[in-house]
Amino acid sequence: MKILNLYAGIGGNRKLWGDEHEITAVEFDEKRAATYQERFPNDTVIVADAHQYLLDHYKEFDFIWSSPPCQTHSRANYFINYITESRFPKMELWQEIIFLKTFCKGKFCVENVVSYYEYFIQPTAEIGRHYLWSNFIIPKIQLPKGEVGTMMKKYVGTGKHAHDKKIEERNEVNAELGLHILNTAFGIITKTNTTQIELFK
Repeated sequence: MKILNLYAGIGGNRKLWGDEHEITAVEFDEKRAATYQERFPNDTVIVADAHQYLLDHYKEFDFIWSSPPCQTHSRANYFINYITESRFPKMELWQEIIFLKTFCKGKFCVENVVSYYEYFIQPTAEIGRHYLWSNFIIPKIQLPKGEVGTMMKKYVGTGKHAHDKKIEERNEVNAELGLHILNTAFGIITKTNTTQIELFK
C-alpha cells in the first residue's frame, strides 16, 4: 500500500507500521526529517510544506495520514491567550479535512488534539486526546491513561530520575493509535480490492 505521512515529525504515528508498505513522509523541519530518516531508513523522506504537498500529490496514494500542527487548536490556548500571546487557530487543519472529504478517492485520516473551541466538522472518532476525521469508520480503542494529556507533560520519570522530554517526543502521536488506524484502513482497502476482483471473475 502506498502511504503518505504528512507533518511526519520524527514518526510517532508510523512507529509500528512495519516495512511492508511504500511510505512517503513529508516534514518541513530538516532536523526532524533527518531523525525520521534515521528511524525509518526504508521510507522516502521529503523536506517540504506538507500542506502544499498534499494538494499536489494526494492522487498518488492509497492512504493519507495528516497531523497538522495542533498548538493553535489545543486547550492550552485557554491560558496561552491570557498569559503570553493572542493567536487565531490555523485553518490548514479544516482546509485539509474539507479537501480530502471532497476529493480523496483513497482512504485518509486527519488527526489533531481535542480543541478548545467547538468543532464545526464532526470528527469521525474521538480517542484519548485525539480528534480523528476520516472517510472510514474508526473503532474506538482504549489508550494507556498516561497517553491522555501528554502534550502538557514536560518531564518524564519522577524525583531525581525526572528529565526533560523533547518537544518532538511530546508531540508524537501514540504509536498504538497509529497502528490501529492503519490496520483499519488497510483492512478496508484489502477487502474492497478482493471484492472488485471477485466481481470481475
